[in-house]
Amino acid sequence: MQASARPAMAAQQDVALPGEAAYPESITATADGTLYVSNFAGGGVTRIKPGAASGEVWITPGDFETRSTFGVLADEASGTLWVCSNDLSALGIKGPSDVKGAALKGFDLKTGAGKVSAPFPVSPAICNDIAIGPDGAAYVTNTLGPQILRLKPGSQNLDVWKSDPLLAPVGKEAGLDGIAFGIDGNLYVDTFTKAKLFRIDVKDGQAGAVTPLTPSRPLVLADGLRPLGDGSFLLAEGGGRLDRVTFAGDTAKVEVLKDGVAGGVTGVAQLGPTAFITVGQLAVINDPARKDSKPELPFRVLTVPLAAR
Repeated sequence: MQASARPAMAAQQDVALPGEAAYPESITATADGTLYVSNFAGGGVTRIKPGAASGEVWITPGDFETRSTFGVLADEASGTLWVCSNDLSALGIKGPSDVKGAALKGFDLKTGAGKVSAPFPVSPAICNDIAIGPDGAAYVTNTLGPQILRLKPGSQNLDVWKSDPLLAPVGKEAGLDGIAFGIDGNLYVDTFTKAKLFRIDVKDGQAGAVTPLTPSRPLVLADGLRPLGDGSFLLAEGGGRLDRVTFAGDTAKVEVLKDGVAGGVTGVAQLGPTAFITVGQLAVINDPARKDSKPELPFRVLTVPLAAR
């Protein structure tokens, strides 16, 4: 879902996702305007062609031994669609296939064929989201632990790049989630349940100190974090907002771009002057108090205009 400044494009429209259990968790875009959306419950990846009003299943649920899909990231430099795959059966979400554990999967961006499968070497683990570093490596957050993992170019094995007690979840809370590199070369991450922000200093590819950052207002269920070309970031909040975040020192200025999104914002991708956000409706399947409720259909990707700065 990493996004950079894109050329201006024609006016965009909201997009319907196929199926009665699409539950989108993440979204990414390629320079030609194609969008890719993951599925928290059913798995697989939906592709939305440029200008289309609806998406189509592109990576079939269970393909290449995937389960429920979380973070997706189009890495055009390597021709890879990175996908986080997770076994959520412990949460009562079966998903496709019966493969255990968490893994980072890589699919060919042109054909959709699976080409990289890197299981998490730590446990417990949920592969949540992905960023590509200046070194071309994929960096991945572990929601159930204090680790950020790295997959070097050409490798099939993840290694622990950074582990720090500040990043550890407590009890049953969901920890590390969004991840993105800044133009300063440092890595920025957030945590979901506590909605905290952190900077990880990076020098010569090595992880340094972890610094908590103070937002200008409280966040609610911080999720996808994606860089904009001007040095600021887009931040999805499960509490129903899309924000622009600008880091300065150890503080974060939070500007609300869209509020009141029923169902919560789980991911964001940018194409030119437009942000595309996924409305996850994840509480329908995660909240026991809503076990008898139904999602609003169709599941949708919404568009949010980005004002020039």
